[in-house]
Amino acid sequence: MISPENVSHGTFVFRGFPALDERRWVLAPPLAAASASALLANALLIYVIVSDERLHSPMYLLICSLCVVDLLAISAIIPSTIAGLVLEQNRVSLAGCLAQMFATHFLSSVESTLLLAMALDRYVAVCRPLRYRQLVGRRALVTVTLFTLARSGTIMATLVGLAGSLRFCASDVIRHCYCDHMALVSLACGDTDRSDAAGVAVIACFVGVDIPLIVLSYLKILGAVIRAAAPGDERRKAFHTCGTHLIVMMVFYLVGSVTFLSHNLGLGIPTDANSAMGLLYILIPAAANPVIYGVRTAEIRKGFYRLVGFGDTAGVHVWPANAAVLM
Repeated sequence: MISPENVSHGTFVFRGFPALDERRWVLAPPLAAASASALLANALLIYVIVSDERLHSPMYLLICSLCVVDLLAISAIIPSTIAGLVLEQNRVSLAGCLAQMFATHFLSSVESTLLLAMALDRYVAVCRPLRYRQLVGRRALVTVTLFTLARSGTIMATLVGLAGSLRFCASDVIRHCYCDHMALVSLACGDTDRSDAAGVAVIACFVGVDIPLIVLSYLKILGAVIRAAAPGDERRKAFHTCGTHLIVMMVFYLVGSVTFLSHNLGLGIPTDANSAMGLLYILIPAAANPVIYGVRTAEIRKGFYRLVGFGDTAGVHVWPANAAVLM
């Protein structure tokens, strides 16, 4: 007779939202509606930026890239999650699980790097406007792209490789809606220290580096705008815009960090809550980014009006030249 310790599972079953049991299907309609809305908003924003040559500057191309990442993240996670909720198609192979894990974490890390690049772009535009064309151009955009792909690809390939080398001889039930790193590693038998350390290193690399630089950039931007703008509406608008950007970013990083490190930190988060946080981690940025960087950006609004035939509409409010990049 073969001992269970000598057999490693080749397939796994997702069991997100166990408290709902057979009523999990009720989550499918709102999840599908939220996903469809986010997909439509991001696709529209991509179309506006790609179609209008006036928006082919580095800042708007970064926004476009962010939308592409959100589209891919939703496509990698949500359809299979909805199928699992409605059709009970919850089983996945180890290879499929690792592929989904890589896609999820790779796209999240790319989004983090893009948010950092966008914050630095705004910092140069507002605080170093005379050197903007010198520092930010096609060459810089290519460099950022290569750095982003190399950074995220190398780190996440290492993370997934370590997880794939483990043996899974206990439960084959992943208590999540999709293949998250810690949700899979927690099922491993034997020593998981290297995978645990890699998970902490990933958070340190992205959250520990990107967040301080993003916050510092926005503080510098806010200070420059306050010094340049007259007291009143312009300053309030600066606080509102910077605050909105930072709040959404902090939610993205906080939810991602908690779900990613819940096993390491021994938080004991209920499976239903962890599953919900995992979905919000994908949906919140995808839903918020088109509003923050699309609807509330004057030049993109103008680009949309031009595409639908309204031309350059009058009355669209734009900040002073050194602050317009924030809108």
